[in-house]
Amino acid sequence: MHSSHGESDTTEAQTIATRTFETRTSRKHNFTRTKRGGMFSALHNRNYRYFFAGQVVSNSGTWISRIAQDWLVLSLTGSAFAVGVTTAMQFLPVLLFGLFGGVIADRFPKRQLLMATQGAMGLLAAGLAALTLAGVVRPEHIYVFAFLLGLVTVVDNPARQTFVVEMVGKADLANAVSLNSANFQTARLVGPAIAGALMAAVGAGWAFAVNALSFGAVILGLLAMRSSELRRQPRLPREKGQLREGLRYVAERPDLIWPIVLIGFIGTFGFNFPTVLSGFAYSVFHVGPGQYGLLNTALAIGSLVGALLAARRARPRLRLLVAAALGFGVLEAVAGFAPDFWAFAVLLTVVGLLGLTFNTAANALVQLRTAPEMRGRVMSLFMMVFAGGTPLGAPAVGWLTQQYGPRVGLFACGLVSAGAAGLVGLVLARIGNLRLRLDLAHGFGQEGRVLALVPR
Repeated sequence: MHSSHGESDTTEAQTIATRTFETRTSRKHNFTRTKRGGMFSALHNRNYRYFFAGQVVSNSGTWISRIAQDWLVLSLTGSAFAVGVTTAMQFLPVLLFGLFGGVIADRFPKRQLLMATQGAMGLLAAGLAALTLAGVVRPEHIYVFAFLLGLVTVVDNPARQTFVVEMVGKADLANAVSLNSANFQTARLVGPAIAGALMAAVGAGWAFAVNALSFGAVILGLLAMRSSELRRQPRLPREKGQLREGLRYVAERPDLIWPIVLIGFIGTFGFNFPTVLSGFAYSVFHVGPGQYGLLNTALAIGSLVGALLAARRARPRLRLLVAAALGFGVLEAVAGFAPDFWAFAVLLTVVGLLGLTFNTAANALVQLRTAPEMRGRVMSLFMMVFAGGTPLGAPAVGWLTQQYGPRVGLFACGLVSAGAAGLVGLVLARIGNLRLRLDLAHGFGQEGRVLALVPR
């Protein structure tokens, strides 16, 4: 018996040792696999590669159209307020109907929804191109097309945001969100340059026509996907009270509601660049469409760097969210008083980096902390406060820019963003019973931090 017990102990010890070794080996293997995937791990998914490629083309078309639209409105009216009204009309439907778009995204297959919404956007772009090329376009036409585009976006936004997890799964979700942002910002680099060249050579009408064709790339990518490789999420049955259920779910989760509140403030005021940048180009620096495109390019370069850096983070944290938002607001306010065009462009680059870091962190954090069956409604609320706040902020920023100049307008945008970040940071620290610790003695070490949030 004694001998048998000794052998049993030995065997058990060997088993534990073997399991420990296997666990360490597995962890090492997983680390290696993650490291190999690195910045572009989501692109290992075939379906996501098709989606990503289609978005490269479509996003470029969107930026071409956006630059052409802002410049066309400014040319027709000479008013920064009119540019703000156009932006407001595009995002007003998201504010009014955004939550219903989330319910639709939870109920219906997202791939089919996206094919329908992308096709509708292509038809709207073609209609605006036809009016502009015929020489009969007026500001009222642009307002109407912007509003109709916003209606389609009500469904397209939550469907597109939540379709990502069906393509890549939760493991690569944060990476895919960051790559989507990098994709968008890369297009932001290419689009304004193409828009400037097209407007200078053949006019804004052809810029809208190019955008109309670009939506075909997304539809082709969706058609080429393999249905068997999609990770389908549970579909929502048709029942009453689903909208209230989504709102109640968010209201009971401080880790969701406060990031959404913060994204609302910054989306409403901080990201109102179309309204303000056109005023800087037109009134402060007195430059043409080419240099206006350069300002958008500077913002895009910083945003692209921010997106690629974010792609290396597996799981964003709330403190990164607040810190990025605070830095974004402070630098945006400082940029409002840049002495010349090139200093302004450099500051915009850093503003873009911090803004994109905040945006991708908020998007990934909210999706990862939301139950799959609620994700469409939660993301529709996220997009509603982010994009839907623009109808409230754009005319106000446009009026402020018109009355007191673009410098005051941009300073006010940054001030509101920084203030909101500070307040939300204090609320989250109080909820988590945290305090800010300043450690000059040990903070500069390899593991230490000069400033850190620690339990009270």
